[in-house]
Amino acid sequence: MKSLLNDWKLILVFCLFLGLAPFTPEPHLWGKIKWIAGGAKGMQLMDWFDTLFHGFPFLLLLRLVYVKFLSPLEKTN
Repeated sequence: MKSLLNDWKLILVFCLFLGLAPFTPEPHLWGKIKWIAGGAKGMQLMDWFDTLFHGFPFLLLLRLVYVKFLSPLEKTN
């Protein structure tokens, strides 16, 4: 399991396909982010879950960037 969480290729595929699907008329996550930025009026619990579901691959990507690049810098200081 740990190797899956540190696999760049797998996480990038998740970001491209799960994070951005459906692609038309705009990426789904982008639409949700715009909705939240606009005040999130009318968002139901399912919409929040959907935002988390589509955003999770990007959270994994941020985690991987931290683990690979930022964490070793903190250890050297």
